[in-house]
Amino acid sequence: MDIHEGYPKMAVIDPNTLAVMGLKSMLLSVMPTLTIDTFGSWAEWQANNPDTYVHCFVDMSIVVQHRAYFAERRKHTIVLTTSQDVEKQLADFHCLCISVPEKQLVRDALMMLQAGHHGNDQLPHAKNTSDKAKKPSENKLLSPREVEVLALIAQGLINKEIAARLNIGLTTVITHRKNIMEKLGMRSVSALTIYAVMQGYVDINKI
Repeated sequence: MDIHEGYPKMAVIDPNTLAVMGLKSMLLSVMPTLTIDTFGSWAEWQANNPDTYVHCFVDMSIVVQHRAYFAERRKHTIVLTTSQDVEKQLADFHCLCISVPEKQLVRDALMMLQAGHHGNDQLPHAKNTSDKAKKPSENKLLSPREVEVLALIAQGLINKEIAARLNIGLTTVITHRKNIMEKLGMRSVSALTIYAVMQGYVDINKI
């Protein structure tokens, strides 16, 4: 049985396979209990019960070609753009620019999902995922000092800056960082940032 069965479904509709894979991975990091299906074309999307999805992330060219359809589903549609200067005809839609640096993309996605769920407390926490989906080490809790280090990592501070902020040695920061990654099973700063926001360790406005 699918561990995400019964959870809300989202769709990503984009002919760019790499973009689809990257966005799906990021969305699952933000909201790990989602079911996310991907479609490479309008026809494929239409053939798979499109109205069963709570939200769909759609390539801008597809939205433009089928604007009337998506206009009726504006609240459930997020347009994927490659420019932050959204065309006038798309001004009424929620848009997510995917050509920005990774940190900004993560922040924009978190802000959008936070707004859509009426505050961070309504978002699923990473620790609520199924035990089957977790890595064994993720069950360990972070120490208070590790939480402090994690919050500063999420805010973009480098090891030297974290050491100065917490008045601890650089080697100690590196050790904490290594322990955090091992406990959470996460290797990228983006993944750590998402986890920190989802757990309430850092205000989304500070990342």
